[in-house]
Amino acid sequence: MTDTVLQRQDVELLAPAGDWDCMRAAVANGADAVFFGVEKFNARARANNFRMDELPEIMAFLHSYGVKGFLTFNILVFENELEDARELIDACVDAGVDAVIVQDLGLVKMIREISPDFPIHGSTQMTITSPEAVEFTKPFNMERVVLGRENNLKQIQKIGEQARLPMEVFVHGALCVSYSGQCLTSEMWGGRSANRGECAQACRLPYDLIVDGEQKIMGDVTYLLSPKDLAAIDIMPQLIEAGVTSFKIEGRLKSPTYVANVVSKYRKAIDRYFDGDATPISNEDIRELQQSFSRGFTHGFLEGTNNKQLVDGTFPKSRGVYLGRVEKILRDGVVCRLEAPLKRGDGIVFDAGDPTQKEEGGRVYDLRRQGVKLEGEADETWIVDIVAGRNDVNLKRVHVGDKIWKTNDPALDKRMRQTYETDKPYRVFPVHVKAIGHAGQPLVTYWTDVQKGVTIRVDSEMELEIAAKRPMNAELLQEQFGRLGGTIFQLDELDAQLHGDIIIPMRELNAIRRQAVEQLEGERPKPPVYIKRDISVMNDIASAAPSVKGSEAMLTVLCRNLDQVHAALEANVDMIYADFEFIKQFPAAVEAVRAAGKKIALATPRIHMPGENGYHANILRLQPDAVLVRNTGALYYYLARRQSHPNETHPELIGDFSLNVANHKTVDLFLEAGLDMVTPSYDLNIQQMVDLLGRSRTDKLEVVIHQHMPMFHTEHCVYCTFLSEGTDYTNCGRPCEDSRVSLQDRIGMSHPVRVDEGCRNTVYNAIEQSGAEYLNNFLELGVPSYRIEFLEETPEQVRKVIELYSQALHGEISGTQVWKTLKATNQLGVTRGQLVK
Repeated sequence: MTDTVLQRQDVELLAPAGDWDCMRAAVANGADAVFFGVEKFNARARANNFRMDELPEIMAFLHSYGVKGFLTFNILVFENELEDARELIDACVDAGVDAVIVQDLGLVKMIREISPDFPIHGSTQMTITSPEAVEFTKPFNMERVVLGRENNLKQIQKIGEQARLPMEVFVHGALCVSYSGQCLTSEMWGGRSANRGECAQACRLPYDLIVDGEQKIMGDVTYLLSPKDLAAIDIMPQLIEAGVTSFKIEGRLKSPTYVANVVSKYRKAIDRYFDGDATPISNEDIRELQQSFSRGFTHGFLEGTNNKQLVDGTFPKSRGVYLGRVEKILRDGVVCRLEAPLKRGDGIVFDAGDPTQKEEGGRVYDLRRQGVKLEGEADETWIVDIVAGRNDVNLKRVHVGDKIWKTNDPALDKRMRQTYETDKPYRVFPVHVKAIGHAGQPLVTYWTDVQKGVTIRVDSEMELEIAAKRPMNAELLQEQFGRLGGTIFQLDELDAQLHGDIIIPMRELNAIRRQAVEQLEGERPKPPVYIKRDISVMNDIASAAPSVKGSEAMLTVLCRNLDQVHAALEANVDMIYADFEFIKQFPAAVEAVRAAGKKIALATPRIHMPGENGYHANILRLQPDAVLVRNTGALYYYLARRQSHPNETHPELIGDFSLNVANHKTVDLFLEAGLDMVTPSYDLNIQQMVDLLGRSRTDKLEVVIHQHMPMFHTEHCVYCTFLSEGTDYTNCGRPCEDSRVSLQDRIGMSHPVRVDEGCRNTVYNAIEQSGAEYLNNFLELGVPSYRIEFLEETPEQVRKVIELYSQALHGEISGTQVWKTLKATNQLGVTRGQLVK
């Protein structure tokens, strides 16, 4: 996408809308497109959201202003929800929604069955971070992809050049510490899955850092996984030149004043670039962005990984604008050297360094300088007395040295509200008019809506007459046809071809203008028309697989070190998965498993970035029996290799849980793409798993029956941030090779943090999870393969766990005995699901 220079019309500013006021604010302040959700199936279950029956009204409103509307459908869809999902897609097609933003590849498959041309955008929840991942989507004719927030500018440009599909990138708002689509924390701890729009923001909680079993004293740094907010406004030129075509602002849970403020600032930044204005963004604009919402601003990963800049660790919530520190406490206020403007009525808070405690704050009642009352705004570098409202602040709880933040600016909020709380049109569009007049004939006018490229014709009802005194001229038509105030149009150009001294009553000119406006306005909301087929999702049920005897079932084991591999071989399992931190450890595992006459599978990382295919080439050189594939980029690589080298022996490809398979259509899609086996998502509880198995080819499924839930998977490295002076893998000194880190939560559970070959961190749940109680259900449904995943277990523990599950599969002990013996959590996924009451 970067071999041609982007023009202004190629670039889209995409704004969030959680309700009607936010949608109006977005349109009024220059958004080219808006993304929004309805009451079901979107990744912001806590937002107000719109109703499905409002879709025609929403799209008519947006299209009248030339704005596109994208419906967010960016969650996993469970088996019992597919019919409801089809109903919503039907409604979107009928209403002329410009695109749906989708996570679930099974839903992509269903949309293409319903309509071959309805636009689909691949959500950031698809974890698309490489050219190969984009290539995997191409058979489904997706219109664009939303890249992972972890991609940097060079990678974005490379993806665009290689994959050649329009790219959407987040430029402002909250950052998830985990890769989108790869966070299972909310599900694990509360049944509120991030893959279901119910993120509980566990990353914003305090944690203690445990290093080699000992707590590391961190002072006031306790929010170890809470990143600052993304603000890329000052690097918009670089993003445009990298080939990004859509700039996305996060915030469907934010207020309309936030939407108005942020959209207006980014609109100005984009326009300034195309106007050739290289003036840097002003401090005032930055402060106003901070005022709406800010945990501190960062470029995220756009300029590369800088762990120190990404996470501050001292607070998890919006602070606003930094004003300075308390220098002195007075009888009725405090003295502060200001670093930002402040005025009466602004909200402030005193930050003593512990956000878990009640913080003092309130409205600024008065401002004084050296004891003299100020009439206007106190500016930067001034030393002022800040007097809070009566009874707002207990000054006894305020200390010299406390930070002061401006949390609210009523004047800014008022200015933003005025942009959308108005009866005037939010935008006006240029109209070109051509008027042709001959005596004895009607006045013929052609009105062209320049932006839409639509032309309509309106003729006068009366014929033109010869003028006795003052003939009609271009100036008169300019005045009468230009009276478009209160409409969404303005007269931009008039071509008056008047022949002879002619005239027509003024009321005729007014009637022409009214009819023209009515017709042009009627053309604007017209929705796009898509091809649509009438399908039922019930038409593709797989034939039931025969039940499997426990003695015939395959037990596989995932090991994370060589000692575990040897222990598993001693326990005589059918296949070993090697999932080691470093690929240099793989050959020893392959050799050991081959010597024992067993099968071995090698696991890919969960993330696939540009330039990381060498990892997969090394896997193939080791000639494993299978590869545990964890992302679509890697899958595309192995499938392409199969196709380009048909005479080679290729490993079996087993799709892991991270492919987020939650319904039978996703199973079918991956099997049709070339996977040999599929692992269902960890988002499924037992009922949802049974529902999926009942409609899938269970002979091609493997169920993970025992594991430590991998909760966060993140580019942010805890080891680098808190155990080194470095900023990334190039200068951190690799403390991960010498120490073991875990994060201890508020109830004392210690969650291990492990590093992979790409220096990405996975935070695992402290307690293992067992689905042993459901083994009989799965055997009856025809599931042939069951996986145990180890983390830090000793060889003795490995042998014991394998023996217990082997006995359970053979019916020698109950599943209840297994999880009670192991003291594991008795569950298999915990998601309730939005539609489950």
